[in-house]
Amino acid sequence: MQPNTQQAKHKDVQWLALVRQQVESLRYGVVQIVVHDARVTRIERTEKLRLEPEGKTATSSTEINGDAEEEK
Repeated sequence: MQPNTQQAKHKDVQWLALVRQQVESLRYGVVQIVVHDARVTRIERTEKLRLEPEGKTATSSTEINGDAEEEK
């Protein structure tokens, strides 16, 4: 493999690992991948916390700053 091909493959593995980590640590919520010029530039995570008080169900959502930018 050429050095550029190896570098590109390493970056693919890097962002995939970040997405996997965000998803695996999330119970309820959303993980979004932002792409610019065919490259993943940001990973955003919004986590929802569900609270169940006595006899009622309440939903609370908290945005967790899980942004991760890929190195340029």
